Order: sequence, then structure tokens, then C-alpha cells
Amino acid sequence: MTRSSGLTETHHNLPDLAAMGAFGERVAAVLRPGDVIALEGGLGAGKTTLARAIIAALGYSGEVPSPTFTIIETYDAPPLAVPVVHADFYRLNDPGEIEEIGLDDYREGAALIAEWPDHAGGFAHEPACLSIALERVIDDADAKTADGPRIAIARGGADWLERMP
Repeated sequence: MTRSSGLTETHHNLPDLAAMGAFGERVAAVLRPGDVIALEGGLGAGKTTLARAIIAALGYSGEVPSPTFTIIETYDAPPLAVPVVHADFYRLNDPGEIEEIGLDDYREGAALIAEWPDHAGGFAHEPACLSIALERVIDDADAKTADGPRIAIARGGADWLERMP
């Protein structure tokens, strides 16, 4: 773990989907209402897979669809230990559109898992934001599979100092 300019950073090798799931469980174990998990990475990096792992670890056993077209999906407590808003901002053309969607209303008392957070103006300025950048590690053997190895770089704001996954 490294600390600089108020952020805490950890690096995680995720050799397969099981490791991605275990990482999601560690994030879920310390998640609180008001937190933001900002998932970054290109197409196919594993953002939705990690979001699904976090939501499942919080106690949701149903299907977790990608919110690419709906933009926002909500998961309430119970059964979840923490209510979650899962958002995919890929389709936003302007960060101002999050006001039209009513994101603040959805976030009240819930944690936010945000895919493509930069399309919504970003959340890294929030102390309760944990930004996770996912990168695929591709070699010739992994080039055609979606479940190959990844690296997760987690950067936590001040609220994450003592609970980094």
C-alpha cells in the first residue's frame, strides 16, 4: 500500500475470474452507504464483472444486468447489507446529464458503483470514492478469452484510508 497526496493506493493481481470475485468480496466487506466505487478501464476490462461480484457479496442472489442501456439499476437492503446504485455512464454525452437522471436521489443512503465515471464528471474528488482501474493482461494464450488475468489498481480517498481492500 502506498500513500501520497491524501490517496491510498493498492495493486492487485487478478489471474482469473475467481480472483476477481474474491476482490469484489473484499470491497463489499468494507462498503458503506455514501461510498462510491468508480470502476475505470476499457471495454472488456471487467468493470461489470467486478460490480456483479460486489453486489453478490453484499447478499444479492439474482441476476445483475449491465446498466449500459438503463444507465441505473438499484439493489435495496434487505437483502443487501448496503443498498447499491449500479450505474453505467458510458452513454452520457455530458456530465450535466446526471442531474437529469436524478443520480443524487438514487444515491441517498446507498453506495454507488459507477462504470465509466469520467463520463459523469468523475467522483475522485469525493473522500468516500474508491477508484479501481482495471487492466487486462493479454498474452497470446489469453487474447481470445474474457476471463484472462487482470490488474486492479485501487485508489482510495480519505474515507478509505483504514479500509482499503
